[in-house]
Amino acid sequence: MNRLLVLSLTLLAMNVFAEDLDYRLGPGDALRIQVFQNPDLTTETRVSETGTITYPLVGNVEVGGLAIAAAEKKIAAALKDGGFVRQPQVNIVLLQMRGNQVSVFGQVNRPGRFPLETLSRVTDMLAAAGGATLTGDDFAIVTGLRDGKPFRKVIDIPALYLGEKSEEDIFLAGGDTIYVHRAPVFYIYGEAQRPGAYRIERNMTVMQALAQGGGPTMRGSEWRLRLHRQNAAGGVEKLSPEMTDAVQPNDIIYVRESIF
Repeated sequence: MNRLLVLSLTLLAMNVFAEDLDYRLGPGDALRIQVFQNPDLTTETRVSETGTITYPLVGNVEVGGLAIAAAEKKIAAALKDGGFVRQPQVNIVLLQMRGNQVSVFGQVNRPGRFPLETLSRVTDMLAAAGGATLTGDDFAIVTGLRDGKPFRKVIDIPALYLGEKSEEDIFLAGGDTIYVHRAPVFYIYGEAQRPGAYRIERNMTVMQALAQGGGPTMRGSEWRLRLHRQNAAGGVEKLSPEMTDAVQPNDIIYVRESIF
């Protein structure tokens, strides 16, 4: 394979990739459509709920889900095939994005619907929503449709910013939803300095959980802990944990009094 052929194939792949990541038109988007040297064909229109627009001479054209460049080609082909313009050069200007939005809700600072910009990723939308709250989980759930099929992906939020799983910072599509659940908690009570519910940090141990509760009181003992944990059958087990044991969601740690 010669160098010129390799270069041509590379450029072709880049063009296909770029078009695939381009903004996709959706219902509610406002467009200005122009045809070079044909000012009478200039029009402003809005994509309907069914993904179509009405264009002079050619009638209804389905553009929903198409990249802007692909929509331009489709309208140009309709004008040429209908014999209206010999060599049409169509240009589409996106005046307003309304159809392609992403919903971000749950434990974020500014939940709501946000317009999908070209090449928007998960981190872009989380930033638009003000990021996760202090009570938010470390994971975001992205749901939507891909190729007409249900799509769901669980994304590790801290790993996106630490560069550990940057490939999971996926591109979003119109209609996607990002949900950040409440972070899992554990409970500590009894002879603890600060009894209450606390967020479970990653790889948290019983010793760290005890420290989160301020440690035992003067009457309490760190060696006399009782852990209540729900099992797979729905029952509650009473355990005597080791300090190095991992804390699980909804664990209840009881700090008992010292026997001395």
